Amino acid sequence: MGSGRIFPPVIDKDNTQSGVYMSFISTKSNGLVSVEDLAVKELAQKYGTPLYIYSKAQLEEHLNAYNAASSDVEHLVCYAVKANSNIAILQLMASLGTGFDIVSGGELARVIEAGGDPKKVVYSGVAKTFSEIEYALDQQILCFNVESPAELERINSIAISKKVKAPISIRVNPDVDAGTHPYISTGLKNNKFGVPVETAFELYKHAATLEGVKVIGIDCHIGSQLTSLTPFVDALDRILALVDRLAAEGIQLEHIDIGGGLGVVYKDEVPPAVSDYLKVVKSKLAGRKLKLICEPGRSMVANAGVLVTRCEYLKQGEVCNFCIVDAAMNDMIRPSLYSAWMRIEEADHNLDRPENVYNVVGPICETGDFLGKERSLKVQEGDFLVMHGAGAYGFAMSSNYNSRPRAAELMVEGGKVHVIRDRESVSDLWRNEHKL
Repeated sequence: MGSGRIFPPVIDKDNTQSGVYMSFISTKSNGLVSVEDLAVKELAQKYGTPLYIYSKAQLEEHLNAYNAASSDVEHLVCYAVKANSNIAILQLMASLGTGFDIVSGGELARVIEAGGDPKKVVYSGVAKTFSEIEYALDQQILCFNVESPAELERINSIAISKKVKAPISIRVNPDVDAGTHPYISTGLKNNKFGVPVETAFELYKHAATLEGVKVIGIDCHIGSQLTSLTPFVDALDRILALVDRLAAEGIQLEHIDIGGGLGVVYKDEVPPAVSDYLKVVKSKLAGRKLKLICEPGRSMVANAGVLVTRCEYLKQGEVCNFCIVDAAMNDMIRPSLYSAWMRIEEADHNLDRPENVYNVVGPICETGDFLGKERSLKVQEGDFLVMHGAGAYGFAMSSNYNSRPRAAELMVEGGKVHVIRDRESVSDLWRNEHKL
């Protein structure tokens, strides 16, 4: 029982389509789920649970897939920081020359602290504040992805006051249904993101007249966890029609930012390979002198990480059985928030246990606190379970709800382990609070 089908085929080291995905998170012949060369069970025993563990080699392989598939065109991979903002992961990305897609001033500060280059940062987000825009201008970021006419005017005003020109693109909403969960769809008319494609042309013309901005690109992101190329192609066709119309008006763009959103395998999804996705994109861009920017997040980190939890109790109910674990919705909210299915398995498959069907639930005082339902598991109290696909939107969305300290995070590099976030202590819970 391995995890070799958790990501589409990637480009091998010879830049040919290998069709074989190298998984660095798998079940070894000894029955132990391992991250690279280290058994998850042993790491959990040493560092405690709940515990996030990431594979350095897996992160590098996912990034290499994007770079290899774009190697024949001018491009920049901008990792979407919101997927997992641990500073060690950002440091790794920066060391490999990656750019960053950010959505807050705090994310920009993280990128800089990690050694990232602000000149490789694109700034998305619908509610950029005055101070965030000023900070980003001071750091000389690559580009603001403008999400509204009001934001354009604010950026222009601040840039004029600073006697600089703000580099901008406009995030265009193409009104394309990504066919994904409504909470992670961003390209429809009823979504809060971007400027409608019907009005974007006039906004570009207006932007070109402003003293404080320089129009350099166009941006589009239609949603997350996409498993078909059709929505990407539909959106790209509409965006490129606008690019050509702008060129005819004398507004020549330097880059096109196609966003992110490429899906990963949690269960039985069949997302496109990175190489197939970018091959289609490049064919559409042929003949246009546009630098290609993409913003992968989930597809970079999701299946490079696991969440490890300990079974505290087994409880028999009249309708279903419960495996009560020490991880909860405050550690991993995706199942509760998105009804997301994530694979859960035993950390040690050699243990002689009776198999039963359980709802895997946590200690939070909410009925919605579950990690998985109707899972067949061979588990007893004290055993460790592994939740796969936990590298994206796991720790990044965690909280202290129910006054629970947040989990520790580890990075595995071969047979070496790096503690990249200490487990919070109980006293950390009120560290920034004050008594009357």
